[in-house]
Amino acid sequence: MFALGFTDDANQPGPIVGQSSGELVTQDGNNGGKVNITHIAGDTLSASNLEIAVNAQDACGKSGRLVNLPASGGDPVPTSEYVRGDDIFDNSYNSVSGPIGEAGGEWTAGETATFRLASSECELNIGESITVRVVHTPTNSVVIEQTLAVT
Repeated sequence: MFALGFTDDANQPGPIVGQSSGELVTQDGNNGGKVNITHIAGDTLSASNLEIAVNAQDACGKSGRLVNLPASGGDPVPTSEYVRGDDIFDNSYNSVSGPIGEAGGEWTAGETATFRLASSECELNIGESITVRVVHTPTNSVVIEQTLAVT
């Protein structure tokens, strides 16, 4: 077999996050809709190699992704480089924080990444849930998956 020296990253294992937790702070007017994902144990993740996919189909019929992370120096505005799919994200200042919102973001065990969902774009009611997947883009592997319920 002849090899051209290319590496197929899709066949390489992604980083391992041994444990994570999530929290969805209920929307209340201009407050809430905040999603906190905590990396509890495992490999350090480089934010530049991550996308965060939010499936809110059961709650509001929409799904969106935060891409081109870290989203530092501004908002993830719908027309900007940071959002793909439905823009269900809060576009106010500092609505993305932690390692996914800092220049050079390295997400280490013990750190929490935070983003907000806009109630005007995706109203969340008690009993509904969203699924958040953190995807390692070089390997297309899901390194964190949390289903979060509105309580």
